[in-house]
Amino acid sequence: MAEDRVDIYSRIKELPDSPGVYMFLDARAGIIYIGKARRLRRRVASYFRAGRGRGSRMELLVSEARDVRIIRTSSEAEALIYEAGLIKHHRPRFNVELKDDKSYPFLKLTVNEEYPRFFVTRKKLSDGALYYGPYVNVGLLKEAVSFMKRVFPLRSCRRLRKKVCLEFHIGQCAGPCEGRVSSGDYRKIVGQLRAFLEGRRADLIGSIEKDMKRSARKKEYERALSAKKRIEALTAVQQLHDRSRHPMYGELEELQNALGLPDPPVTIECFDISNIGGRQAVGAMVRFVDGRPQKAGYRKFRIRGVYGIDDYSMIREVVRRRYSRLLKEGKELPGLVLIDGGRGHLFSAKKELGLLGLGSVPVAGIAKEFNHLYTEARKLPIRLSPGSRLLLLIQRVRDEAHRFAITYHRKLRKAGAFETGLKHIKGVGPVREQKLLDKFGSPDNVGKASFRELRDAGMDASTARAITRWGQTSSKHVK
Repeated sequence: MAEDRVDIYSRIKELPDSPGVYMFLDARAGIIYIGKARRLRRRVASYFRAGRGRGSRMELLVSEARDVRIIRTSSEAEALIYEAGLIKHHRPRFNVELKDDKSYPFLKLTVNEEYPRFFVTRKKLSDGALYYGPYVNVGLLKEAVSFMKRVFPLRSCRRLRKKVCLEFHIGQCAGPCEGRVSSGDYRKIVGQLRAFLEGRRADLIGSIEKDMKRSARKKEYERALSAKKRIEALTAVQQLHDRSRHPMYGELEELQNALGLPDPPVTIECFDISNIGGRQAVGAMVRFVDGRPQKAGYRKFRIRGVYGIDDYSMIREVVRRRYSRLLKEGKELPGLVLIDGGRGHLFSAKKELGLLGLGSVPVAGIAKEFNHLYTEARKLPIRLSPGSRLLLLIQRVRDEAHRFAITYHRKLRKAGAFETGLKHIKGVGPVREQKLLDKFGSPDNVGKASFRELRDAGMDASTARAITRWGQTSSKHVK
């Protein structure tokens, strides 16, 4: 039981924070509850929040839920439609029917007529028509109907008119009254609308594509064009979903184009190294998802196998440790690895990924001095325009990696993790220790400095002599 609960918590963490329908499943993978949400992850997580007030029915639902599945949508309005269709199809036992159906609107499809009508009504009759709903949120319903009328142009008039009306001219009716569409083609649109209302998106797209290809083969170009426009409208819904799912979608598209990537790099992992003259070295990695920092994915590294000033080897070490672990755990790889550095840093990371069998993972380097973006495919760097959205995104990721590395380095120094031995010299306290390291780069170099160099670094004569004696008698300055 506890193990099952851990699994569903892990599943919830992976949910997108975008609109859609969620379905709770029991131990037998049966659907026990269906709901809609503007933000899926937040809504589903709320069921399992400690201290959340809920009745016995909700407590029972949570206790039986073992998994959650979702259908992503472009908006909460679209999710509203799918929710109703799925509830009607699956009839989950925890979904309670509204007591007073007359208080809320339905969607009505008069499939019993030659040219079915599609409209909103508050009366549910036994007249052979199909009813979807009821829908509590009238505003969302109107938004959804507006979209559906453009994609599935069915009439809504009470009587079949003799001439086309305004709805035909604005593309919201196929015009059966003047014979602008055959009965068979009109019925196909009805079937496609039903597939949409019942959440069968894959079936819907497949049906329209077949119709388009068949019409093109028969040289029925007007009919093929109509089907093509319907597919484009539904594709636009998916693109809107992508943009709602990824708030930084425009910047990510620009980065995709700049680097020649097959897809926008939704997940970016950026590495930075922090050290003092090759000593006290640490690495840091930050993770951005949808152009935003995902701090739970940040990682820190104490450099283990590199000594001296060798940033390239340090980059190789942290890249090797990060992605060998991801491979071992079977976790998802990022869409882009970004290195804080130039061409040499880039190829160091790329070489290590190649040794791990991950040569296909895209890598880029960002140099601080000129904000140049280095890639493997180009000899010259990509010059990013000052103030551009792309440069601001890259800078935001790189600066966060640098901040995280510096913060980690300072924390370790403060905790005494980088013991230098300098503070044990008479006259050298924390301030002077840092001053000496900033000046000479490492404890070894401090110990090798001449009396005059130490005096020039701001040490008084007594302290300079003490440091010189320490350097002559000590062979090891770092624990």
